[in-house]
Amino acid sequence: MGIKTMLAIGTGGFIGANLRSYINGVVNEKIVHHLPLGTLTVNLLGSLTLGVLFAFFTYTHIFSPRMKSLLSTGMMGALTTYSTFAMETFFLIEGESYALAILNMGFNVIGTVMFAGIGFKVTEMLLKAH
Repeated sequence: MGIKTMLAIGTGGFIGANLRSYINGVVNEKIVHHLPLGTLTVNLLGSLTLGVLFAFFTYTHIFSPRMKSLLSTGMMGALTTYSTFAMETFFLIEGESYALAILNMGFNVIGTVMFAGIGFKVTEMLLKAH
């Protein structure tokens, strides 16, 4: 991997990490919740966005390989946060909030796969319609 690709990924990572922090903070400040909704929100939005991006990568040639790396590996990799999801779920289990832990796992695992698929399929339909 060349230095320009590494810089693209690093730039995307900077953007994604800051987006994650911002979105997580807004959700946690504005919505009363018992589940870690900030993390769930960034994981769902990131999965949806990655699905959209991969549809564009598949059906168009508008992104260079470096831009693909910036957007997918860098930005979406830093935006989504499965390590935080794992730790928050562990804390729910440790606090004996088993039902919330199971809900959190289900929403994150099933939800992110669904959102990635929805993003891809909707974008695919839109791109094929034109």
